[in-house]
Amino acid sequence: MANAEIHMDTVHIIPADHFGKNFIPQEYLPPGKDEHYLRDMQAAGRKRKWRHLRSDEVERLVKNINTAENWDEILVTEVFDPDQIKNTDFYGLVRIGSVRRAVLEHHDLQHPVGITNSQIIACDIGDDCAIHHVSHLAHTIIGNRCILANIHEMHTTNYAKFGNGIVKEGEPEAVRIWIDLMNETGCRGILPFEGIIPADATLWARYRDDDRLQKRLLRITQASFDSRRGYYGTVGDQCVIKNSQILKDVKIGDACYIKGANKLKNLTIRSSEDEPTQIGEGVELVNGIIGYGCHIFYGCKAVRFILGDNSNLKYGARLIHSFLGDNSTISCCEVLNNLIFPSHEQHHNNSFLIASLVMGQSNIAAGATVGSNHNSRANDNEIQAGRGFWPGLCTSLKHSSRFASYTLISKGDYPAELDIPLPFSLLNNHVSDDVLEVMPAFWWMYNMYALARNAWKFQSRDKRKNKVQAIEFDFLAPDTVEEIIRARSLLESWTAKARLHADGASPAGRSEKSQADMGRRLLESGKQADNLEILGEHMEKSGRKVRILKARQAYQAYGDMLHFYAVKNLIEYLEDNPKQSFRSMCRRLRGRRITAWANLGGQVVPEKDVDRLRADIAAGRLPTWESIHRRYAALWRRYRLDKQKHAFAVLCQVLGSPAPSPAQWTEAVEKAVRIKDFIRDQVYISRKKDFENPFKRMTFRNEEEMDASLGSVDGNSFVRQMREEAAAFRKTAAEIRRRS
Repeated sequence: MANAEIHMDTVHIIPADHFGKNFIPQEYLPPGKDEHYLRDMQAAGRKRKWRHLRSDEVERLVKNINTAENWDEILVTEVFDPDQIKNTDFYGLVRIGSVRRAVLEHHDLQHPVGITNSQIIACDIGDDCAIHHVSHLAHTIIGNRCILANIHEMHTTNYAKFGNGIVKEGEPEAVRIWIDLMNETGCRGILPFEGIIPADATLWARYRDDDRLQKRLLRITQASFDSRRGYYGTVGDQCVIKNSQILKDVKIGDACYIKGANKLKNLTIRSSEDEPTQIGEGVELVNGIIGYGCHIFYGCKAVRFILGDNSNLKYGARLIHSFLGDNSTISCCEVLNNLIFPSHEQHHNNSFLIASLVMGQSNIAAGATVGSNHNSRANDNEIQAGRGFWPGLCTSLKHSSRFASYTLISKGDYPAELDIPLPFSLLNNHVSDDVLEVMPAFWWMYNMYALARNAWKFQSRDKRKNKVQAIEFDFLAPDTVEEIIRARSLLESWTAKARLHADGASPAGRSEKSQADMGRRLLESGKQADNLEILGEHMEKSGRKVRILKARQAYQAYGDMLHFYAVKNLIEYLEDNPKQSFRSMCRRLRGRRITAWANLGGQVVPEKDVDRLRADIAAGRLPTWESIHRRYAALWRRYRLDKQKHAFAVLCQVLGSPAPSPAQWTEAVEKAVRIKDFIRDQVYISRKKDFENPFKRMTFRNEEEMDASLGSVDGNSFVRQMREEAAAFRKTAAEIRRRS
């Protein structure tokens, strides 16, 4: 072995005079260009008058134990103090902004302006920067007033893509980075890119059957970025990067704060003075796009990922092949192959979310296992959950399943696939009876505080400065209202079948309409339906019963929700149009009800508009992501009126009249006021239960200690807010009635 020749094919020897040079391979240099042409283009916005070092400055630099392969390649500005640069080696063309005797301070950390104990290779350094103990800094453009301290390795390759799913000149297609959302097989893969929002990912991942769209989106993404080799990594103004190991092929925005990171590779980190992003201790991030105002701390790992604006990863979270939407937080959990819309919360250890589409305003409780890749012969299963999805503690769900909006799942091991079409429901796996229990409209009937507060909470926590992704926060919107309408129809059918079964009759000879009419009469008249065993159909892949609880109460609750949604939005229309009367509103809003709505990353859009959007992209009429985003914005501007038209059609259906009279409208407004008062009262009642719970009270010495610690239900800020809103709604309704 001593005489054996050892081959180190991955470590090459290059001539010493090539160090810091020939960044762009010769075959990729355009005629007449040098290796710095793209670097110069990147730095063109920072006009500086560069000069060579004077002989006395070189002498001072050498005396301070600095070296350079060629001092003529070190360029500086007129403001240059060589005594601020010590024990540093320079290679290639290095351009240094103003260096003066000054100190930079950040969070009580102070570093003198200058460069010490570092190795700088072909970099542009901004004005008044502090670079200390950076072992290897190469091919990076540093902004003004940055602190870089105690960094082992920070460099950029000539083929850097900064997390974008593109290929550079001469690269094979195999190196393109895809993110496999919603499905582990990669059949719904998308390309990440700087500026991507959940709506883009939804359009790409869901409409896989639209081959022209798929090909066009790939071409648009590739064309959105320059495929030439030779771009430098960038660090924006006033960034602080300290005590970190490896940063490779990273683009960093202004005011970013990075401390103690283990590895950051192939990333775009969006950050600004108004929305700074922070990355903390033990973090490892590879192949990703990070939005504005994000926080990633304490041992998090993310690979092939996208993080929306104002989102957080904390306490060891693992995010792999996933898109976490804006205003979201994941702590301690494992999340793989998911598309998650904005306002998602997932805390505590052992929470597991895999191969799912979760449409936001959601909460995954501790110990929940949402999806498994071991309950099928293949890993091509998925879970789809509407907004407000909330699986409880230690819930276990199977692929493939689908849940309507605001489904609350009680603790349990659910043994089979589920398809729950009833929104605002509570699910319970009743083990002793071996039945699946579903209580429709549970949130409205028994948990109004959480339902109403969630809508307010998610909106109040939306701290984004530039809201590119539009989000519908109201729990009553066209998407959930259409689910309610379908749910009422199902309850009618199931109730009629339960009545026929109880009478020993068969539903086979009855039309769907006659069954619906029978079910409606039972659910609307008295308590006849309460004594029936009403069973849901096609809701679980099993042979056991699916028992519907409190069907009559839920049916009526759904009706109140429809009524309130309709009147509330029509009142808003009349407020938007103060010169219009009820009759003119009817003429303006009359039309067929749009029944199909899509949730594009949190933005609710008529499905027909999504179809038109897809067609325009496929035909090349929307040739860039910017033009696609402008279309989203145009649809959002129109959405308020779309919703009001939908609300009018819902009111007509609720009242059973295609042209409601002023008297019917007046009565409808009065009922909406009563429903608003009901919401106010239920918020108070559901919150009051917490204060009256004797097991909660027992940890306090007396009521005074409890009030001092938790406050009182009457002093609760959200309870007070609901009272104020109810009073304001009553006042507005009175004004609207006078206009009718």
